[in-house]
Amino acid sequence: MHRRSFLLGAGATAIALPSMSYARAGYPQRPITYIVPVAPGGGSDYVGRTVTNAWADVLGTQFIVENQGGGGGVIACQRAMRADPDGYTLMQGYVATLATSPATRKVPYDPVRDFTQVGMIGGTPNVLVVNAKLPVKNFQEFVAYAKQRGDAMNYGSAGAGSLTHLLMELMQQHAGTKMVHIAYKGISPAFTDLIAQQTQAMFPGLAAAVPHLRSGTVRALALTGEHRNPGFPDVPTFKELGVSGFDDVLQWYGVSGPAGVDAGVVQVLNDSLNKALARPELRKQLDIEAIDPMPMSPAQFADYAKRDFERWARLAKEQGIKLDA
Repeated sequence: MHRRSFLLGAGATAIALPSMSYARAGYPQRPITYIVPVAPGGGSDYVGRTVTNAWADVLGTQFIVENQGGGGGVIACQRAMRADPDGYTLMQGYVATLATSPATRKVPYDPVRDFTQVGMIGGTPNVLVVNAKLPVKNFQEFVAYAKQRGDAMNYGSAGAGSLTHLLMELMQQHAGTKMVHIAYKGISPAFTDLIAQQTQAMFPGLAAAVPHLRSGTVRALALTGEHRNPGFPDVPTFKELGVSGFDDVLQWYGVSGPAGVDAGVVQVLNDSLNKALARPELRKQLDIEAIDPMPMSPAQFADYAKRDFERWARLAKEQGIKLDA
């Protein structure tokens, strides 16, 4: 299914009532509201709509997808946090709302205590890229080049406190480089200046980088995650390069509810979500955004999200990154 043909309309969209039933013990008995904390369109919205379409078919109920943009996800998080913990209001919690944002700025919610973690959807690696005209061919050459030039080197990000910002700071911490951060309002303008050689490097999600990699305007040097990506088999992982700390760093997406959702309801949701993620057709659709499904138990996902938040909070403290709310 083509991504853009799937994203129809704005605001709330009801996913068609499924043909199968997975319900246990009387749950669910009515449609489930699924909050996506971004405006319609784009990768996160595509993930939410694609996953709930398949999930509805397994769970045996209707999902009503509502886009709740604003405040960098804060408004959506507050709404989800304050909802009745009855399993009928869920949110697509992801790396920004549950990890990087609360790690770098004051937010009106606790990413660990204020939510019930239902399950992981999956993640896509981030890729260190440079302008293709930069005279470096691999990660080692890049580090040497950046060290030689010091703060004469610039790197762009999708915004201060974003994963693209924090990942580069993590890399600089490991490599000992001193590049200057240039924050943009989104990944598109950051790519525009990278291609125009106003900046020299960036750390976007792989899906955002694919068009530029294929056009040859940027060069990939290394990927986060455990394994190489089949679409770019020549790009090594940081693990292969002997650089620790990047194995489980991903642009990830999961499902969260308000704190206090009944464990039995959470298990019904988790079991059905994982069954949906096992479907080959859903895996193929998620691959459009370079997302690898990562089924987890509720406890495993809660631990993953907590550790990711703690990682970025620790880095922000060490690197002196503290942003206004």
